[in-house]
Amino acid sequence: MIQRLDVGPRMSEVAVHNGTIYLAGQIADDADADIRGQTRQVLAAIDALLERTGSDKTRILRAEVFLADMADFAAMNAEWEAWVVPGHTPPRATVQAALARPEWKIEIVVTAAV
Repeated sequence: MIQRLDVGPRMSEVAVHNGTIYLAGQIADDADADIRGQTRQVLAAIDALLERTGSDKTRILRAEVFLADMADFAAMNAEWEAWVVPGHTPPRATVQAALARPEWKIEIVVTAAV
C-alpha cells in the first residue's frame, strides 16, 4: 500500500511505501531569507514531515541538495552540519541547479526509513 500526504493536483509532499518515506523537494517559506535562513527553513520542513510519518532525521537514507549558486555551499554546509546528528549523517549529493523560482536558493529532497 502507498500512503500519500498533502496530495495536490501536481504532486504530494510525502509518499510512504514499504517502510520508506519519500519527500518532495522542500523549499523555504521566506524566499527573501539568505542561504542560511532558507536552509534552516528547509531543514525544519523536513523535520516536520518526517515526524508526521513516524520518523526523524536519524533515519534519513539519502539526501539530495540543489543549490542555485555553489557560492552558497559553505554557508549551507554550516547549517546542515549543525542540524544532522553525529553518527547519523546520511549519504548526500549537492549540485547546482536552476530552481523553479529565482528567489529560491536551496531545495532538498530526502528519502528516509519509517
